[in-house]
Formats: sequence, structure tokens, C-alpha cells
Amino acid sequence: MNRKFSESRPIFQQIKEYIEDGIIEGRFAEGEKIPSTNEFAEFFQINPATAAKGVNLLVEEGILFKRRGLGMFVTEGAKKKLKDKRKEIFAREYVQKMLEEAERLNISVEELKGIIEEKREVMKK
Repeated sequence: MNRKFSESRPIFQQIKEYIEDGIIEGRFAEGEKIPSTNEFAEFFQINPATAAKGVNLLVEEGILFKRRGLGMFVTEGAKKKLKDKRKEIFAREYVQKMLEEAERLNISVEELKGIIEEKREVMKK
């Protein structure tokens, strides 16, 4: 993530997603300490309370846990939990809409698979 935020969503939500992406992509390993809210605030040049709000959401979800006096750490199993959540969201928000549009356009499942494979090949280049 660059240091600029989208104006369409709250910054604390974008901090939360930055940390989630870091866990999924392996930048923050399970059991590993994440940067402090002050470090996030300094890096992104935001209020520490805003960074803390994003971090605290992940604590509430069981993705992060606090070790008193040491900081915030990634919970064991957090990566799988986040991937499962994202897959569910992906299916609901993207695949379902794609299937509905394919139905409207009379695109068969076989044609849809072909379109997906074609786009995957383009992405690999």
C-alpha cells in the first residue's frame, strides 16, 4: 500500500485491510509482532488513534492479540481465517454478480470457463 488513502472509505478501515493483506501475503507472519500504532501513524502520517482503531478491529476479530508491554502480534491461524473470509466475500460480491450477468447474456458455464482461462493467460504475461 502506498501512503495515500482512498477518500471513499475510512482510513482506519484501510489500515485494517493493509494489515490483513500483510498477513495474507506473508509480510506479517503468525506469531510475529506487527508495527505499533505509533509506527503506523508515523509511516502513513495519520493520527495514532486512527491507526489504533484499525488495529483494534483486528483484535476484536481474533486476528491480532496483545502481549502486555510487548505490542500486538498475529494470532496463529489468522492467515487461514482471513483467506476464508476473503473467499466468502469474493464469492458473494464478484462470482455471484458475474454469474448473474452471464445468465442475462446467455453465457454457458463452458464459455465462462473459457473466458476466465483466457483472462488468466493474459494476466500471466
